[in-house]
Amino acid sequence: MGLMKVFSGSEILALALKEKIEAIGIDVVKKDNIQSARLAGFGSSGSAVELFVQETEYGKVSPVIEEFRLSI
Repeated sequence: MGLMKVFSGSEILALALKEKIEAIGIDVVKKDNIQSARLAGFGSSGSAVELFVQETEYGKVSPVIEEFRLSI
């Protein structure tokens, strides 16, 4: 299976959600477009961090994501 994007937003929120997902034993892939743009010498918007999980794990992750979104 492939990866599914579960979040796109600021780095602070992405890190908080990543910790919550990893706490239930699911691996998270973080794509940081801000850091990539900075290293390439370009500017980037503040909401360029994305989190991905395996599609097969989405059922386990969904309640964590929903609780997180309601808390912010």
